Amino acid sequence: MSMKWIKESPIEGELVILEPITPEHIEGLTEAVKDGELWKLWYANVPTPNQMHEYVKEATESSASGDIAYVVRMKESGNIVGTTRYYSVDSKNKRAMIGYTWYSDSVRRTRVNTECKLLLLQEIFETYNAIAVEFRTHFHNTASRKAIERLGAKQDGILRSHQIMRDGSLRDTVVYSIIAAEWLAVKRNLQSRLSV
Repeated sequence: MSMKWIKESPIEGELVILEPITPEHIEGLTEAVKDGELWKLWYANVPTPNQMHEYVKEATESSASGDIAYVVRMKESGNIVGTTRYYSVDSKNKRAMIGYTWYSDSVRRTRVNTECKLLLLQEIFETYNAIAVEFRTHFHNTASRKAIERLGAKQDGILRSHQIMRDGSLRDTVVYSIIAAEWLAVKRNLQSRLSV
């Protein structure tokens, strides 16, 4: 078995700790997803509370291929408020995608997402010397698109009729990326936003 490019270990910030997901996190994630009922958004792929066991099982199984899913835990309260992950990890080409991100309603539009992205990007660019990081989202998910653009990611294009959604509609996927040469400016932008 080959060594994983990105190690499964916690990443700690000022506000949050990103912990590699395990079955012990199911209860906390179930409570987190109830806050806002994001699974009701037709363009989002967020699990319902009843799907959380399967969601966590798939996330932990994907770690065998080098993907790493994290729960987002607030340092002050200890509460789990969402999840995010590295996926489609390509160690040969030193790139990965960041996604499968959702948060409890109580922390949306706060500094939590900014810090999570800073932690993940800093880890992959500075510890693992990534060449590029990619983000993908539904064309109609304008909140996600704006959040990705605020990070400093550049739009690479749109994959039309890219996926079949659970309601049977076809998803046009917007693809963004940050490349290594852009990382320093992106980092400064995120640090600046966190200091306000």
